[in-house]
Amino acid sequence: MERNLKNVLVISFGFLLLFTAYGGLQSLQSSLNSEEGLGVASLSVIYAALILSSMFLPPILIKKLGCKWTIAISMCCYITFSLGNFYASWYTLIPTSVILGLGGAPLWSAKCTYLTIAGTSYAKKAGKNAKDIINQYFGIFFLVFQSSGIWGNLISSLIFSQSSTKVEVSEEDLKCCGAYNCLTDTTNTTESSKPSNSLIYTLLGVYTASGVLAVLLVIIFLDQIKSDQAETEKENLDAPSFWSTFLATFRHLKDKRQCLLIPLTMYSGFEQGFLSGDYTKVYVTCALGIQYVGYVMICFAAVNSLCSLLFGKISQFTGRKFLFALATVTNIACIIALLLWKPHPKHLAVFFVFPALWGLSDAVWQTQTNGLYGILFEKHKEAAFANYRLWESLGFVIAFGYSTKLQAYVKLYILLSVLVLSMVTYGAVEYLEAKSSPGTPTATKKENGAPCSQETCM
Repeated sequence: MERNLKNVLVISFGFLLLFTAYGGLQSLQSSLNSEEGLGVASLSVIYAALILSSMFLPPILIKKLGCKWTIAISMCCYITFSLGNFYASWYTLIPTSVILGLGGAPLWSAKCTYLTIAGTSYAKKAGKNAKDIINQYFGIFFLVFQSSGIWGNLISSLIFSQSSTKVEVSEEDLKCCGAYNCLTDTTNTTESSKPSNSLIYTLLGVYTASGVLAVLLVIIFLDQIKSDQAETEKENLDAPSFWSTFLATFRHLKDKRQCLLIPLTMYSGFEQGFLSGDYTKVYVTCALGIQYVGYVMICFAAVNSLCSLLFGKISQFTGRKFLFALATVTNIACIIALLLWKPHPKHLAVFFVFPALWGLSDAVWQTQTNGLYGILFEKHKEAAFANYRLWESLGFVIAFGYSTKLQAYVKLYILLSVLVLSMVTYGAVEYLEAKSSPGTPTATKKENGAPCSQETCM
């Protein structure tokens, strides 16, 4: 096997093991650690730390440690979060959430840097186009990585389904599930269906072991970048200092189009935060039990992954406007239905319909918004994608921050309002583009499929 391809596979399976653990834990936080909103508070802290981390740490760590050791050390930051869950409290989860958030940005930046250098190196040897090889390497990475959402949630559901105490939710308790959830009683319902400590520790043990295997895989099998490649990369990192990059992020807000895209970018964080922080708790755990959370999120991850691939392909034929319209209509229909629906165990299939439709919409928000940034700000991509990470992370922080303070129906109305505002401002961006380049199609470039989103290039 060609050495660069081997390194790509090592990184891909390392991330698969790491995010099998983190993805599963993230889906369970609002249900597993519901006391005083500890779970969603920890998620909010993670994304707040990610915002700070994105601004400062990646260039410094990659320059000092190199890509391999930056990846390995950043992975260890994720393992601390799994360890913090063994004795979940404000004194363990919040500090480990900060550590995870600080490690998140260097991890993804080092991964992107490593794959880019590996692709460029192989292209030079083989006499091929560097961009084609780099795209191929990223394709391999995301093919392997995207399945982590399936495996992590499958593990949690299989382990929690072993519970000997099957809790029957009474009709009285079911009244506290759904959009008009009782902020206090829902917690009690969630607590009553919480698995035994032995099952929780078993799950956390599996997740921690998965993270440790990821670190060992990288340390043992990932090659160091050749010295000449590393020097070239250091020069690239030195060229714009991180202070200039930091300032460029905010200077980029002078571009009217960037300001208009802020609501759309933040909506991506809002809608993902609602699904993993609220839907899993006040609909799934409340009415069915925590053992179903994994299966529901598997449905979301599978549809999201397939649609991301599909929309990346068909966007060149349909254009991004059609896909944005499809996602908007789908999300609005889901929000209205969630406001009206009273969840009940008899409606088992419906619990899976919502995450499936949500996954379809999220695939559009991720692929097309990333593609839109790449097309609109081709000459200032670094500052543009820094803004993307900043505003999406802020959306997560806000969504998780008010999760325990408001009833679900209020959050759904907020979601609906932000979505409508996003489409109005997005329409203004398309209008400005059409006005500046009349007669030129705005959605025929095939940059739309770049799957660098959510936690990806943070």
